[in-house]
Amino acid sequence: MIVKAIMVPHPPIALPEVGHGEEAGMQATLDAYAETAKQIAQAKPDTVIVLSPHALMYRDWFNVSGGKEAYGDMGGFGAPAAAFEKEYDEEFTQTLSERLYEAGFPGGTEYDREKQLDHGTMVPLYFLDKQYRDYRLVRIGLSGLPLAMHYELGMYIAETVEKLGRRAAVIGSGDLAHCQKEEGPYGYRPEGPAYDERIMKTMGSADFGELFSYAPDFLEKAMECGHRSFAIMAGILDGLAVQAQVLSHEAPFGVGYGIVSYDILGRDENRHFLAQYEQEEKERIRRIKENGDAYVRLAYRAVEHAVLTGHPLALPEGLPEEMLKNRAGAFVSIHKQGELRGCIGTIAPVQNSLAEEIIENGASACSRDPRFDPVAEEELDWLEISVDVLGEPEVIQDASQLDVRKYGVICTCRGRKGLLLPDLDGVDTVEQQISIACSKGRIDPDDEDLVLERFEVVRHA
Repeated sequence: MIVKAIMVPHPPIALPEVGHGEEAGMQATLDAYAETAKQIAQAKPDTVIVLSPHALMYRDWFNVSGGKEAYGDMGGFGAPAAAFEKEYDEEFTQTLSERLYEAGFPGGTEYDREKQLDHGTMVPLYFLDKQYRDYRLVRIGLSGLPLAMHYELGMYIAETVEKLGRRAAVIGSGDLAHCQKEEGPYGYRPEGPAYDERIMKTMGSADFGELFSYAPDFLEKAMECGHRSFAIMAGILDGLAVQAQVLSHEAPFGVGYGIVSYDILGRDENRHFLAQYEQEEKERIRRIKENGDAYVRLAYRAVEHAVLTGHPLALPEGLPEEMLKNRAGAFVSIHKQGELRGCIGTIAPVQNSLAEEIIENGASACSRDPRFDPVAEEELDWLEISVDVLGEPEVIQDASQLDVRKYGVICTCRGRKGLLLPDLDGVDTVEQQISIACSKGRIDPDDEDLVLERFEVVRHA
């Protein structure tokens, strides 16, 4: 059973061996840490599960630390004497890995390559070990996969806890936004304090379904650290009634530190947040499919047909005349749970009609984007698809003639070419736009032979 859960930060400066007195500037966090350690000690867990952003992380795999034991120290922060030797709950990690394999879920000990403990794990254990040491450790990293899959991993972890009859405490390790003060190490962005205010409300109310609603570009701009840890912890608590207690929140050095403690009260069938999210998301996408314009509906049909048959869709009847007579470059973009899942397009038309351009690029976006595995049939209900129809490119003299919201950019140099569409999440300046387009074409943005073109698009979504 889950006997306790806590959300905590992991600033190395919190350790006196590292802070050398500076830790006094975060006394509220230190006091709250001592309280959560006391609460875990009172719960007497035999297994402590740490979810750490600084454990080994893969884009498409959740790493479960394997082996019998692990060592780590804070030598990287100038304090090698602050050292840890921990015994892993090997039966737990093996059982969890076997369950993930059985479910076809991307996680386990198979690719564990980092044997030393990370500071996202060691900082919480530093405070816990002052009051309680009679436990074995489970350490799990994050991934670049969608938030819903982090939550789902948590459900598999909880299933393993019950199967083995463990008394388990869960530590969701993660700092909040890193950009909250101009004088801080990462400067200031308005998304920083906005994230902290929002996440403390979400976690302080234990309304874990809200975790899915944070847009990826907002999380990136806020420079947060622990959101995915919190999502896994929420999944571990799926279907459980919890009482949340906010113990502290501060950002003394420009990085947010929040501590929330959760007591487990029993079962609550109204708190299956992933199931609720999936139902709502599928219904939202169904409405998009039904109510989208002819361009979007054709793109959905093209992608679904390609996934199910492996072949491009034949040109259907009943399409608007403009799609059959006009020719233009077009991009088909596929997103899944807020994350890009595939995007392929043409700068200039190569097919006989715009409709055929959309069909061909839709089939390519779901199967031939080199950045992603081909879309699988079971993903179809989750896909959100948009179509960008490109206008005629025009050569411009310099970057002053660009506008990231209105114009896309084509960068050409020495036979290489890179393109970026306009009005993309996370692209806020012309400099960013040119840099990304050049990167896609492996072009030096400072090359004196760089040629810029701009184009407008009509977006169908």
